[in-house]
Amino acid sequence: MLHSQRIAIYGVGLIGGSISLALRAAGYQGEIVGCGRRESELVRAVALGVIDSYALDPAEAAQGADLHLLCVPVLAMQSVMAAIAPHCADDAVITDVGSTKQSVIAAAQAAFGELPAGFVPGHPIAGTERTGVTAAFPELYRERLAILTPTEQSSESAIREVEQLWRGCGARTIRMAAQHHDDVLAWLKQNL
Repeated sequence: MLHSQRIAIYGVGLIGGSISLALRAAGYQGEIVGCGRRESELVRAVALGVIDSYALDPAEAAQGADLHLLCVPVLAMQSVMAAIAPHCADDAVITDVGSTKQSVIAAAQAAFGELPAGFVPGHPIAGTERTGVTAAFPELYRERLAILTPTEQSSESAIREVEQLWRGCGARTIRMAAQHHDDVLAWLKQNL
């Protein structure tokens, strides 16, 4: 199971909420803090038991988190990373669920100045047509694939923690280069 005792999830909708529910179903006992733009959705997430607490400010949510999970749209990644960067511990693990890995890596480079050793980009191949925290369910990632695209700077311990995150959700994990991921996904979108 995960070593992280406090997880901050930025974006507690279908994707982020389902990760939290899956981890709880797998026995995760740590604290899960949610962050988002709409307080009503975060209040609902607490009421549903998806998260333990919430913050509207990413910097506040980042305080004391061991693992930072960005479940926001790819175009919002850089601003969230910039907000949390000053508050991430040196050994913090940072990952995401974005569908384009090279752009997320560029966003991290811009936000952090240099890619942190704890940064491990990821992309779960899962979802539904529904959105919002009320659509979240713990089985979303079961027997699905989570692709990790570690950078040259990613530490092996951070990679293993992100693999444990996804395995705790019931997913299988593979590693590949970010450019290869983006090329494969672009081909699939054009040909399916």
